[in-house]
Amino acid sequence: MYHFDWIARHAERTPDKLAMVDAHSGRQFTYAQLNERANRFASFLQDNLGIQQGDRVSILAQNSSDYYEVLFACGKMGAILNTLNWRLAVPELEYILNDSAPRVLLYEPAFAEAVDALRPQISCEVYVVMGEDAPDGEYTYEGALAAGNPQGVEMPLLTYNDTWAILYTSGTTGRPKGAQVTYGNFFYNAVGMGRAIDLTSEDVNLNVLPTFHAGGLGLYAGPVLHAGGTLVVMRTFEPGDFLRLMEEWKVTALLLVPSIYLVLAQYPDLDKYDLSAVRHWGSGGSSLPPSLVKEYAEKGIIIQQGFGMTETGPTVFIITEEDAVRKAGSVGKPVLHTDVCIMDREGNVLGPNEVGELCIRGGNVTTGYWNRPEATAEAIVEHPGLLGRWLHSGDAAMYDEEGFYYIVDRWKDMFISGGENVYPAEVENVIYHHPAVAEVAVIGVPHPRWQEVGRALVVLKEGQALEEAEIIEFCQGKLAKYKIPKSVVFVDALPRTAAGKVLKRELREMYGE
Repeated sequence: MYHFDWIARHAERTPDKLAMVDAHSGRQFTYAQLNERANRFASFLQDNLGIQQGDRVSILAQNSSDYYEVLFACGKMGAILNTLNWRLAVPELEYILNDSAPRVLLYEPAFAEAVDALRPQISCEVYVVMGEDAPDGEYTYEGALAAGNPQGVEMPLLTYNDTWAILYTSGTTGRPKGAQVTYGNFFYNAVGMGRAIDLTSEDVNLNVLPTFHAGGLGLYAGPVLHAGGTLVVMRTFEPGDFLRLMEEWKVTALLLVPSIYLVLAQYPDLDKYDLSAVRHWGSGGSSLPPSLVKEYAEKGIIIQQGFGMTETGPTVFIITEEDAVRKAGSVGKPVLHTDVCIMDREGNVLGPNEVGELCIRGGNVTTGYWNRPEATAEAIVEHPGLLGRWLHSGDAAMYDEEGFYYIVDRWKDMFISGGENVYPAEVENVIYHHPAVAEVAVIGVPHPRWQEVGRALVVLKEGQALEEAEIIEFCQGKLAKYKIPKSVVFVDALPRTAAGKVLKRELREMYGE
């Protein structure tokens, strides 16, 4: 056992401490039980299947305690976990699986149809069903655990730069990129966020963020487990169940996305639940409206806005409780062991109140993108006069005279819908395939629940006629539902620069309401 095996260390020191609760199934596991289950799956991978350090293990599943067992099992024997977004369409999953090339694919029965469609298109060797029954020649997850050694395997000598997980983020070119999340990234995130909100072994976190995201793995699940606390895992968000679990388990530390805070603010029975155990309310994923911060403050709930990226493990900023209302709209200051600066397009460091690109340096920054050396070189850059490698975030930001940072706008054209990143180029690439479409540009527009949704501005080919519904229907099955535009506007032409680039800013001004 080496120092990356947090679960084994807690099992050694506090074996009977409650580590994890699966709210969907009702199962509960102490650190000793969690460690044994992770040991067994690590042994199954290595001893029964011959999986070696660096081999990829993909998982297509919704939130459960099993998800974290698989994560820590991979960590124990050096395999790389590839988390799959279950909201994606089959062609999108096919690209990711062919890029990551896993030897093992775990999946829940709910996704069996998608997996059946994927089998002829990918080269995966072994399938494990996270359910009671499996097709011939496949394994069930519990069967795999039963076959594994409870003592686990001899952990390889790993370094901070070794990759523990690959999390794919959509690219502005329409091709997803696999961010390599290392053991060091997980560790520095646990330390940085843990110290920022003073996590201890007495804390209880309820996680409802998708586990295929950095948020679901790293906020606050990773830091809470690193501290030896208790993690309650909720499968999907439903406000009544969520509030019941908050009260039942006396949750102390919480991180949600703004769309959930918006839903809870409008939930009629919110005041009926005892939420007094919560000492920390965090928010991330997208900008939290200052008006909502103040609305919750009037209820006695102080929401601390933060900022992070898949490529940064994910935490970069979080504002203190003392400043959360006074500086509503700010993401605060950098967490421990993370450096930031604001650069202009020439790489010059900017001063207070100057808007530029947010750049990040530290142990929480990814080593790069899987199989994408060009994208890595573009995003992570060494600048003369600045020590180390700096990640260019793609976000426009600034800081004020007191050192509080603000995310001003997207440096690129990405928008966030219900906490999910949507990159217009990916959506545009699909719509361009419609035979009647000459040109298309996609922008984000405000939405009362999801904060933003897509709107497609479409130029038709001469002599063609289409209805809005036909464009939306064309996207079905080709894109995840949250990426599909919710409205379509037909226009005569798209505004462009002299170099031919579409002026998204003008489109947002004309059609962004």
